[in-house]
Amino acid sequence: MGKRLDKVALSAAETAALDKLVSKGKHAARKVKRAQILLHLDKGRQPRAIAGAVGVSLATVYNVHGRYLSCKLGALEEKPRPGQPRKVTPEVEAAVTRIACSQAPEGHARWTVALLNERIVQLGYQVHDESVRQVLKKASSSPGSKSSGASAK
Repeated sequence: MGKRLDKVALSAAETAALDKLVSKGKHAARKVKRAQILLHLDKGRQPRAIAGAVGVSLATVYNVHGRYLSCKLGALEEKPRPGQPRKVTPEVEAAVTRIACSQAPEGHARWTVALLNERIVQLGYQVHDESVRQVLKKASSSPGSKSSGASAK
């Protein structure tokens, strides 16, 4: 026997909104499943039976129940996912572009990705060669081409 859940008491308006959401095929599958879970909880069904009927894990039933208690129908929505922060900020992109458009260092005919990365690291930024290459590609710039924006001497 699993943990007992408090019965969810949906209002008539909430039940109607959930029934409409479940019956229309215009919503994300996760949102529909959460709505189905809430409807089953309103009928007083057991968590294991709900998990089997809806096709989700038991933990999902408990999570949706807990989220409903804290934020009502907000439990249907996805939580924001922060994702990986950008490593190459606009400041780094500007520095790469500025350096790529400048005169090549002494002893070199043109900038290479490795030389650009070396200079960027000297300026205190931590980026990889591939990140520098992607910045140049995004800017449609090639450190060795005649049209890279560097003025000819």
